[in-house]
Amino acid sequence: MQLTPGDHAMTTKTAPANAPSDALLLEIAAKHFPSIETLETQNSDRLDFHDVAVWAIRAALEDAHEAGRIAGAKVMLAAATAAR
Repeated sequence: MQLTPGDHAMTTKTAPANAPSDALLLEIAAKHFPSIETLETQNSDRLDFHDVAVWAIRAALEDAHEAGRIAGAKVMLAAATAAR
């Protein structure tokens, strides 16, 4: 990918079709990091970078993993039900 002036590689968002919803990601982030109001780039170091504990990051990742596991189980259940 070639960047032109004004492009920001870190702010490019390409989500896979089965990606979690932005609302779910924000819900998980808000639960673990109350000072984060949005997951959108705000082009401000003060707003885009946060000092967080590693255990808080771990807990947020565990919640995201569990949400993915549940979503996958629902898809598998729906596929199994539809195959009947």
